Amino acid sequence: MSLMFGDLEGAEPSREEALARIGLGFAQGLVLYGLSEWAKHLGDNRWVAALFGALAVAAVLIPVAAQGAINRLKRLTLTRWLIAAGATVALLGAYDSWCAEKIGSDHFPSALLFVNAAVGLFITHQLIAAAQADRRWFADYHRYFDGAWKDGVRLVLAVLFVAALWILLGLGAALFHLIGIKLIGDIIGKPWFAFPATTTFFAIAIHITDVRAGLVRGIRTVALTLLSWLSPVMALIGAGFLAALPFTGLAPLWATKSAAGILLSAAAALIVLTNAAYQEGEENAYPPLALKWTARLTALLILPLVVIAAYGVALRIGQYGLTPERILATACVLVGLCYGVGYAVAACWPKTWMTPLERTNIATAHVVIAVLLALFSPIADPSRLSVGDQVHRLEAGKVAPDKFDYRFLRFEAHRYGTNALARLAARKGSARDLDIAARAKAAQKADNRYDAPPVPQVDRAKIMAVVGGGDLPATFIGQD
Repeated sequence: MSLMFGDLEGAEPSREEALARIGLGFAQGLVLYGLSEWAKHLGDNRWVAALFGALAVAAVLIPVAAQGAINRLKRLTLTRWLIAAGATVALLGAYDSWCAEKIGSDHFPSALLFVNAAVGLFITHQLIAAAQADRRWFADYHRYFDGAWKDGVRLVLAVLFVAALWILLGLGAALFHLIGIKLIGDIIGKPWFAFPATTTFFAIAIHITDVRAGLVRGIRTVALTLLSWLSPVMALIGAGFLAALPFTGLAPLWATKSAAGILLSAAAALIVLTNAAYQEGEENAYPPLALKWTARLTALLILPLVVIAAYGVALRIGQYGLTPERILATACVLVGLCYGVGYAVAACWPKTWMTPLERTNIATAHVVIAVLLALFSPIADPSRLSVGDQVHRLEAGKVAPDKFDYRFLRFEAHRYGTNALARLAARKGSARDLDIAARAKAAQKADNRYDAPPVPQVDRAKIMAVVGGGDLPATFIGQD
C-alpha cells in the first residue's frame, strides 16, 4: 500500500492500485445504472433536475480522472484535486440541467458539456501532475509533454479496448442466437449489465496501459513521428490557400457560410502538426532539418488563418447578432489567437529552435480552462448572451418583427429563450408591440423548429387582394 495513489513518481503500479481501479470502475457502473433508472422518474422539479445533472456529470467524469491520477499524484494532492474537480463539474452539470427548457425522462446534461468538461479536466490534471512532479508551479516542458501525450494515448487505447469488448459480446450473442438461445443477447442489452461492464473494462484498460507505460510511449512516438511527416502537406496547403486569397478575395469564403469553422479547423490541424514535429524540442539529432523548416512555416500560417476567421465571425455578429454558435466560435478565435501569436513568435525566434512554443502551450492551456469555465457557467453562457443580444436588437428596431427568429428562443436558447419568448408574448401597447406578441405566441405553440410558421393576421391582409378594390372584412382575416 505504500505506493498506492502515486506516493512515488513513476513507480510500477501495484496490485492494490489495480484493485482500486477495478473497484472504482465497477462502482462507477453501478452509480450510472442507478442514475439511468432515476432519470425515468425525474419529474418536473427543476431543482431536482439540477441535482441529477450535478450527479450525472460527476459520476461520468470524476472516476475517470481518479483512474488517471492513481500512481501519478500523491494521496493528499489526489484528494484535493478530486474534491475540487468534483465540485466544479457538479456545479456545471447542475447549471446545465437547471437551464434546460424541458425536463423529462430522457434528460441528461448536454453532450457538449460532457466533452468540454472532460477536456478541461484532462488539461488541469496534466498541469497539476507536472507541477507536483517538479515541485513547483510551472514544471519543465517535458513533464507536460510526456504526461499529456501518454495519457491521451492511454485514453484512446482504453476506448478502443471497450469498443472491442462490445463487438465481441455482440458476436457472442449472435452465435448463441443462431442456436435459439437469446438469453445472452438479452443480458448484455440490460443497463444493469452494460454500465458496470463498460466502466470496469475501461478501468482494466487504464491499468494495463499504466503497467505497459513503455509500450504506450512507443506507440506515442510512432504516432507523433507519422503525424510530423504530414506537416509538409498541410504547410503546402495552407501556404497555397493564403497565396491565392489576394486573387480570389474573401467573397467566396463568406458565401460558404461556414468559413470560420473551416479556417479554425485548419488552424487546429496546424497546431497539432507543429507540436508533432516539435515534440520536446531539439534532441539527439531530431527533428531533421526539413521538419524544422516545415514546423516554422506551419507555425507562421496559424495566425493569418485565425485572423481571417475572427474577421468573418465579427462580420456575422455585426450583421445578425449573437448566437450560441457565434459565441463558441469567438471563444475558439480567442484560443486560436493565443496559439497564433505565440507560435508566430516561436517561428521567428532567432535563438534555440522555437522554444517560445513551450511557454505558449502552457499559457494557452490556462486560457482554455478559463474559457471553458466561462462558457459553461452563467459568466458567458452562450444562450444567455445570445438571447439578451437578439431581444435587444428587436427592441432597438435593428430587426423588424416579421424578420425576428422567435423559434430560436423557443427551441435553441433553453430556459433563457423560453422566458424571453414569454415576455415578448405578453407585450401590450403599440401596434408593433402587439405584432411582436402575436408572433411570439405563435412560436410558443410550435412543435418543431422547422415547421412552416403560421402567417399572422397582420400579414394575411397584405398577401390577399380584393378584386375591384376595398378592404377584406376583419372577420375573414381573423379566421384560423
